[in-house]
Amino acid sequence: MLLAIDTSVGTSVAIVDRDRGILAERISEDTRRHAELVGDFIVSCLGESGIAASELSGVALGMGPGPFTGLRVGIATGRVFAFARGIPVVPIASHEAVAMREGGRVIIVTRARRNEVYWSSYGEPDADGLPVPERGPNIARVVDGAGVPDEAASAGTGYRLVEASAVSAGSLGMLAERMFALGRPFVADEALYLRPPDAIAPGASKRVST
Repeated sequence: MLLAIDTSVGTSVAIVDRDRGILAERISEDTRRHAELVGDFIVSCLGESGIAASELSGVALGMGPGPFTGLRVGIATGRVFAFARGIPVVPIASHEAVAMREGGRVIIVTRARRNEVYWSSYGEPDADGLPVPERGPNIARVVDGAGVPDEAASAGTGYRLVEASAVSAGSLGMLAERMFALGRPFVADEALYLRPPDAIAPGASKRVST
């Protein structure tokens, strides 16, 4: 049984069980209130599911891609929770969780701010029904508010575009459960920021007054 957390776009928390599915889930598409919401969502999901923290066997974490500020909130929260309970962290690519839920050949797009998007393409699911990564995750600039950049469109025909305003932690947790059961490798336990945080971006300067 897993606690699942994703803050790569909005904020989502879930309690999942491999056999019983998603037991509780909370999702917000707000891209600026991750720190305010994630703790309350954990408490709420534990309460609704009737699961005690001591019953959890791990924490599935959405590793992005996502903007630095929001993504690190979920990852830090999940790591602290796992450390306190003495349970492992299970890192999952956030786009892969969306692809798992959607099925088929898809291009997953999430907002990266600064008129940019993150995108990944996935082929037909494999024999076990798991997403097959093809390209990405990448970051690209959009033009005139277009939902998908030219780089993503070049993935080819037959792909369905999915613009996700939040990543379901329930889907992420169930993907983690299935991957574990099948002995599949997880992604690296490193956040997929794909660009430096604005605060330390090259060339950034701050006026200092005396």
